Amino acid sequence: MELLLAMAVSAVVLSAVNALFFSAVRLQATAQDAVDSGLPREQALTVVRRDLQGVMLSPSTNKVMAGDFRVGDVSSYGLHQTVNIELYTTTGTLREMEPWAEVQRVTYRLRESADRAGKGKELVRSVTRNLLATITPTPDEQVLLPNINTLEIECYDGMQWRNTWDTTQTDTNLPVAVRMRLLPAEPPANSQPIELLVPLSTQVTSNQTETGESP
Repeated sequence: MELLLAMAVSAVVLSAVNALFFSAVRLQATAQDAVDSGLPREQALTVVRRDLQGVMLSPSTNKVMAGDFRVGDVSSYGLHQTVNIELYTTTGTLREMEPWAEVQRVTYRLRESADRAGKGKELVRSVTRNLLATITPTPDEQVLLPNINTLEIECYDGMQWRNTWDTTQTDTNLPVAVRMRLLPAEPPANSQPIELLVPLSTQVTSNQTETGESP
């Protein structure tokens, strides 16, 4: 009887351990899937955030080197189609073997997916490093996110949000903040759009030296 009782208790314990083990395995797999699915999104938002944080304006009168900031249906220099935003940013990587400065022209737009089996469109980042080219350069393109349905970009002027901004026209300064909103083509149930809000700050440089008397 004691042997039978011990075997019964062991069977119950082993059954409970087995159930706990497989529950832990399923939980780990679910968590890993969630991390893997969210990683491309976080990487894309990090790239966009860096570009916006490094945005700059230039007082140059040269059209190519103007360093403008434009949002809306923008006809970008070097692209044969409109983009959602065009900006100049200091996120270019400096390398010994490449004669480019850290300033680069970046655009973002949605385009039809190259994979016909995919849903929605692709968020594409285009980068032009050679800003002094004598011929129209071909930008380097990078697909940041697939399966995107809509892309909305708004600029805050200190009082209201606007869906257009153009420093080549009446907007002489950068907006206070930029908000990007992406709607996935197949969002999970009760999910919210992917949203990124980036405050913009600019620094004014001058070759004038302050003078004053020492106390």
